[in-house]
Amino acid sequence: MSENKVIDESIQGEALMIEAPLRGNGKKLFLESYGCAMNFSDSEIVASILKDQGYTTTQNFFEADVIFVNTCAIREGAEQRVRQRLTEYKKAKKTNPDLIVGVLGCMAERLKSKFLEEEKLVDIVVGPDAYRDLPNLLLSAEDGNKAVNVLLSKEETYADITPVRLGGNGINAFISITRGCDNMCAFCVVPFTRGRERSRDPETIVNEAKNLFSEGYREVTLLGQNVDSYLWTGGGLKKENLSKEEQENATTFSQLLERVALVNPDLRVRFSTSHPKDMTDDVLYTIAKYENICSYIHLPVQSGNTRILEMMNRGYTREWYLSRIDAIRRIVPDAGISMDIITGFCSETEEEHRDTLSLMEAVQYDFGYMFAYSERPKTLAERKYKDDVPAGVKSRRLAEIVDLQLKHSAIRTKQGVGKIHRVLVEGVSKKSADKLFGRNSQSTVVVFPKENFKPGDYVNVLAETCTGATLIGKAV
Repeated sequence: MSENKVIDESIQGEALMIEAPLRGNGKKLFLESYGCAMNFSDSEIVASILKDQGYTTTQNFFEADVIFVNTCAIREGAEQRVRQRLTEYKKAKKTNPDLIVGVLGCMAERLKSKFLEEEKLVDIVVGPDAYRDLPNLLLSAEDGNKAVNVLLSKEETYADITPVRLGGNGINAFISITRGCDNMCAFCVVPFTRGRERSRDPETIVNEAKNLFSEGYREVTLLGQNVDSYLWTGGGLKKENLSKEEQENATTFSQLLERVALVNPDLRVRFSTSHPKDMTDDVLYTIAKYENICSYIHLPVQSGNTRILEMMNRGYTREWYLSRIDAIRRIVPDAGISMDIITGFCSETEEEHRDTLSLMEAVQYDFGYMFAYSERPKTLAERKYKDDVPAGVKSRRLAEIVDLQLKHSAIRTKQGVGKIHRVLVEGVSKKSADKLFGRNSQSTVVVFPKENFKPGDYVNVLAETCTGATLIGKAV
């Protein structure tokens, strides 16, 4: 399976060692996360739960009493990397027989029996909806028992838990607004590993945003597998099951977005991920209304061909997707747009591949996340379709897509040269200690001389030149 290609210098890597000082003088915890932003957010929830148990963290897993790996099952490559890490941790048990190793998240739900019984790599397996049970599971493991809880929930949102902010810069933070997913895309395991979709009480979301701002954070990203379908009714009911009065009193995503934007004009608001079939003009008008809602939309397309989209069970056509792009360009004309594309899906022809390339030409995305199709167990595609596109063909098509996106990223970045950008400073440039970096509203990275500015400041930067994906300029 080909590695994922990410054309966005602002996005974190696939794995991050989570490290932060937790109070107490108890046992040491090593926590590592793989995959999507939702997993990193979940790790912060886990850290909060264990913080109350007196755990402290360590950067050295050989010092740890407990090692947890928060896993991703979306692609085969991610699973292989997790297995390699677990093998390393198993070796650490030779010098520390009391060491407890656990798997959290999506792989935990999917491979519970293999981890515990066949491969004997771990002592604890915990699914995404069972983190509250971690203290009990740890006690069981300390007694020498294998501990597992992968039950999925229709209610759990962890809304009452204040996450411990880990591995970040104190400027940007995630806020989960939904959990699970009701879209049964043919290629995706998320509905099986994270369960049905449920929305979180908007009051808890707004309060979390307020608390983050008071602590010095200046940007929040609202997270969900499909943020556009967020709907708070107070009773967890779906929109189609509500009366007209209940629908009128429900909180939609556009209304939630506005409420978070109103927390403070200096709190930037981003969100991920949108679904083309559910993105409404109301959301776009809300983005256009508030300067602190970033003009950036991640709108996965997956394929530019309608037949393939239908096989993927995406719920829209090529024409519908392009109509959503047109709406974005009309209502939020300065918006940056990124995508996900899967190439080499079951039975995809050369002509259908070219449809994806032509759609890319029509949109000219700012950034892209591109993958060769990897069959995942339990999915509709695994049960119904044959993975019949040769690996070599997938790799060649992926290379063509990546090359085209590199071209488009360069074009879109160059369009920012000569303009003044409001940049939220995130830290010191990796290439020069004399320069800072941040992102503009479109999520493009901007680098400029440090002067007297610091992380958390908003700085107006005149972009004077650029690389393929980064603007370079000076404060004005």
